[in-house]
Amino acid sequence: MLSNRQIFLRNVAQTSDAPLMLEIEKAEGVYLHDVSGKKYIDFISGISVSNVGHCHPKVVKAIHEQSQKFMHLMVYGEYIHSPQVLLSKALCETLPSTLSNVYLVNSGAEAIEGAMKLAKRYTGRTEIISCINAYHGSSQCALSIMGSEFFKQAYRPLLPDCRNIRFNKIPDLSLITEQTAAVFIEVVQGEAGIIPAEKEYLQKLREKCTAMGTLLVFDEIQTGFGRTGSFWAFEQYGVVPDVLVCAKGMGGGMPIGAFIANESLMAVFKNEPFLGHITTFGGHPVSSAASLATLQLILEENLIAEVHSKALYIKERLKSPLIKTIRHKGLMMAVEFESFDVLKKIIDKAIDLGVITDWFLFCNNSMRICPPLTISYHELDEACHKINEAMA
Repeated sequence: MLSNRQIFLRNVAQTSDAPLMLEIEKAEGVYLHDVSGKKYIDFISGISVSNVGHCHPKVVKAIHEQSQKFMHLMVYGEYIHSPQVLLSKALCETLPSTLSNVYLVNSGAEAIEGAMKLAKRYTGRTEIISCINAYHGSSQCALSIMGSEFFKQAYRPLLPDCRNIRFNKIPDLSLITEQTAAVFIEVVQGEAGIIPAEKEYLQKLREKCTAMGTLLVFDEIQTGFGRTGSFWAFEQYGVVPDVLVCAKGMGGGMPIGAFIANESLMAVFKNEPFLGHITTFGGHPVSSAASLATLQLILEENLIAEVHSKALYIKERLKSPLIKTIRHKGLMMAVEFESFDVLKKIIDKAIDLGVITDWFLFCNNSMRICPPLTISYHELDEACHKINEAMA
């Protein structure tokens, strides 16, 4: 009889020649448990997904209760789903009044695709601008606005009229013109190795987009739901986008995403053609219930309050002459080393010691750290001690 490991290698599509091959059978809080009983601290939250930890009882309860009522119904067009309605209302209550209409989807890449269609349909323009070293997803349209040729070259031709500008470089904003439908930008560049936007840059970007009639789209797929120390990262900048995109930490571990705009923007999907954007599973009732529970949990338990102090706690405790610098925006952190070779050895040793970290697609000499917001200071001590041991 074949083992799960053998079946994995034979029947599950691989995305690298060296998968980690961890076989996890249980996840709870900040810990993953493998089939041998070894436990690991998930210090990356499944790439910024498990903001409230794994299998939080309140999220599990919401999933169970909704699954007892109904699961799949026709998602858009005819039925009023209470989980969708309640989630959309709760999302809008966290946002400025200009962001009041929610389109629920399955993932961050789908939310990006929907926002791209919305921008082109609303403005009647075709050009989309994004930033060098931006990551917005791996589907064809999202890939078209990715800021790395290495990951795009094998899949060309992609969408036309997509161009990249430099992040945080005000002179490049002159490339935004009356031909530009939208600018898509991460408030904190994630895969570039945690590079926060500069406040003046975002403010100038907002001014330029307004002057050109261009939609400003903030990608908060990684930064949303408390990750940076406010519910949305853009709250720290005094700049409001025309469209907001979110996913990852939104579902408490369940697949869900959204793009959010005002009603007049979203109304373009109603006509010419009608059903201008549709989805089979987007805003699935069970995922919506999980997302609502996650949102309420973050706010009611004030998980955001200690994000900054926990980030500083990590920064103070990671000690090694190998560390060049530590960048962070809340609990999105990048620990920079001399090279990928140095970092990879540390990551591998940390996993052996029971702490899961990672690197970044466009910054492979920096360690990714983004633990669940629920992590305790005792658990932070444990994780930092093991990373220090791995660096030593």
